[in-house]
Amino acid sequence: MAVGPGTLPRFFPIAGVKLGIGSAGIKKPGKKDLVVMELAPGSRVAGIFTRNQFCAAPVHIARRHLASDAPRYLLINTGNANAGTGEQGLEDAQTCCQALADQAGVVPGSVLPFSTGVIGEPLPVGKIISALPQAMADVSESHWAEAASGIMTTDTRPKGASCQIDLDGYTVSISGISKGAGMIRPNMATMLGFIATDANISADVLSTLASELGEKSFNRITIDGDTSTNDACMLIASGQYGGPEITADSACLPKLRGALQEVFLELAHAIVRDGEGATKFVTIEVSRAGSVQEALDVAYTVAHSPLVKTALFASDPNWGRILAAVGRAGVDGLDLNALEIWLGDVCLVRNGGRAGDYSESRGQAVMDGEEITIHIDLRRGDVMERVWTCDFSHDYITINAEYRT
Repeated sequence: MAVGPGTLPRFFPIAGVKLGIGSAGIKKPGKKDLVVMELAPGSRVAGIFTRNQFCAAPVHIARRHLASDAPRYLLINTGNANAGTGEQGLEDAQTCCQALADQAGVVPGSVLPFSTGVIGEPLPVGKIISALPQAMADVSESHWAEAASGIMTTDTRPKGASCQIDLDGYTVSISGISKGAGMIRPNMATMLGFIATDANISADVLSTLASELGEKSFNRITIDGDTSTNDACMLIASGQYGGPEITADSACLPKLRGALQEVFLELAHAIVRDGEGATKFVTIEVSRAGSVQEALDVAYTVAHSPLVKTALFASDPNWGRILAAVGRAGVDGLDLNALEIWLGDVCLVRNGGRAGDYSESRGQAVMDGEEITIHIDLRRGDVMERVWTCDFSHDYITINAEYRT
């Protein structure tokens, strides 16, 4: 169950980036669960990671390798998170990096590991190493769609985005894939995202773009409020588009940033649309807030309310649940008579209570749709923020109750 068609785009190949898929049988025999990304020498990589203090072993290793060596390979496995595995988990992640490095003829520090799946179980190192030759033999610039499927866990469909733009007469390609469906909460979530471009982007600009774009996309989605142990979003620039290096002073940078932003948002939204058991894609928009934090506090309080999320699943215009969530968001000095709450184009709350022109039938018409916007106008500043979430259905409970079976 998911919201929207969810079809993969036409992926534009990224010169200098190849992807290979293998089957290690980590959780299910025969499943494509291992992905290798090969990067051309000179490629630059920047990323953001989970802020969960119990972050997984591959997160520790990927951070360390990203800071010490020029990345050449990304190694991604599903079915096992290698989280909560102590010192052995770190050794296992490093062993996998060493095995890939030996096959590729690079140093282990140039391999970045990523894992997703069940927490607390030892990584099946032998299965992963045995499947590496298969994945390495499969590498191709055209395997984005296959890789999108290869990183799925409880996802019901693969997720991808791709585009091309003209930068001062040079064609720049951008392609990306993501995975995630549950244990999703900003900072970041049990998600993985890999976005690559052939643009030649300076290291400092690439790092800034990864942080800023990730903050406004992957760090603005939530399914269930749970921050995972394994999240990572990597931005790769192979530098092979043929044009000059793009720096902070480049006139074309805003256009490139805009194109990357669209890809980041599309990949983040795809995770929400495929939220475990999701039947609604919900935008929560808070305007005229006094600060970014204030806007986000209100948006997340509404997004995380089980009462709001179950009303969304029932297509029940129970506006009192939204009002109650706004009221407990912790905004000091909130003027209840000034703020307004809207459901789509229908005003729910005005002057401290139900809007005079509200009718149940108008609210119902909005709630019956698959895509819903809840807009909260605080009328106390000039800050606007958006958060994206979904409803809670019976299937969410079933999926998570049976996750390890």
